[in-house]
Amino acid sequence: MTRLYLLEPEAPGAAWAPFTGVRPIAELRAGAWLIRERWEATLGVGAAGIIGSHVNGFADVDSPPVVSADRVVGPALVARSDFVPPREAIQLGPDCPRLIHEGATVAWWVPPQAAWNGSGQEGQERAVGGLPLRGAFDLVTALERLLASDCLEFTAAAADPVPDGCVVIGDPTRVVCLGASVEPGTVFDVREGAVVLAEGAYARSGTRLEGPVYAGPGTRLLGGQLRHCAFGPECRVHGEVAGSVFVGYGNKSHDGFLGHTAVGQWVNLGAGTITSNLKNTYGPVRLEVAGERIETARTFLGSLLGDHAKTAIGTLLGTGTVIGAGANVFGPGPVPKFVPPFAWGLLGEARLDVEGFLRVARRVLPRRGIEVTVERETALRQLYNRQVS
Repeated sequence: MTRLYLLEPEAPGAAWAPFTGVRPIAELRAGAWLIRERWEATLGVGAAGIIGSHVNGFADVDSPPVVSADRVVGPALVARSDFVPPREAIQLGPDCPRLIHEGATVAWWVPPQAAWNGSGQEGQERAVGGLPLRGAFDLVTALERLLASDCLEFTAAAADPVPDGCVVIGDPTRVVCLGASVEPGTVFDVREGAVVLAEGAYARSGTRLEGPVYAGPGTRLLGGQLRHCAFGPECRVHGEVAGSVFVGYGNKSHDGFLGHTAVGQWVNLGAGTITSNLKNTYGPVRLEVAGERIETARTFLGSLLGDHAKTAIGTLLGTGTVIGAGANVFGPGPVPKFVPPFAWGLLGEARLDVEGFLRVARRVLPRRGIEVTVERETALRQLYNRQVS
């Protein structure tokens, strides 16, 4: 039986903040799908593991385990986590052991009984399209390039009719409700892309959805203007959100503008949290992470928020702000361009301790139906130790 493994960069570094050491790149959302899910669909094989020492001990809902490279024995496929493959079926094997993109290998076939050696098999290679990711900021780039076609794919499947009392601007076949609950008064503007509401999703009256929009299972859209966004499972979203991606289990239940932003799991944005997504000079956005400057070459970029980060009411986030995992952002004065992981306040001079972090997690996760098992608590403790060591 062939197994698929996702290969993380050896040292993701500051470019992947605030997710380095927190969440595998494979488990981040590029368009409507996680990168892992995209590789699974392309190669036709479910993932058996993630190779990445920066997230040793990671455990999450439906995620494969993190494994060491020396455990990978063929028949197997190995694919890079920092590359988004094309949406087409591709078969790797003896006749085509490598996929390349612009001269770089992005996937390998490992023959039966052979051990993965970090380079795969020599031989025939196939050039493929796709999108290399330079860092966490390119999750917004992936959203821009992939979400419209992702949502359009859903229109080929059978879906529920548009509920009575809703307003559709554009082609009604581009409204795809897959067992979702939609109140009268919801507006679907599908002139620029389809709107997809997955099983158990909910849209409240007063919500305007400007496609392409994807809302994952159990996500609740609670009013406001939501455009060109992808929301993973069990999110709560309200206000004005544009060009943004939520990995899943995110909470933005109140007013406030969120633009061109990537939101990790279990993030909670306080009422009135607002992001800036464009510099007054209209120039390219630069990130500053722990003293390192990162050029994004993007004109529009809001914030990058790590898993379990939280903001107080009225928080104002400047263009290109990076909030570390578990940080609790509050207090007077402007929010710095980089808030360290588990900062308690604005500057990171005080840190939330591990027991405090776990105490909050034990309260929060069950609110979305996720049990804090011994395995999960161990994974959260390891996450904390990696970030503050």
